[in-house]
Amino acid sequence: MKRDQRLYDLVQMMRDGKVRTASELARAMGVSTRTIWRDMAIMAQTGLPVEGEPGVGYILREPLVLPPTVLTPDELAALEEALRTLAGQPDHPRARAARSLLYKVATLLPQAGIDPEGS
Repeated sequence: MKRDQRLYDLVQMMRDGKVRTASELARAMGVSTRTIWRDMAIMAQTGLPVEGEPGVGYILREPLVLPPTVLTPDELAALEEALRTLAGQPDHPRARAARSLLYKVATLLPQAGIDPEGS
């Protein structure tokens, strides 16, 4: 997994405001705790509200608010249908990306009621 994707995934995991240990995050990301320490330092340097230290844990102190995304019901339905179709083709080179994007859309637009695991 590339660092940019890992940093994005770490932010998504930490958006719930809970303290997470480096070892917990490392297991979830499939990397070493040392990598998590470096990732947390990078996130803090870029201005994300990450607080913590090795041996204690890390937390996002302020909620991250993303700009609103406005999609019509038809646009959302088309997007979901396209992503599910692509994700359902395991041999397609972008199937994994479609599953990931479906999860992100479900997370960013909870009002849409999309279940990323469902069909």
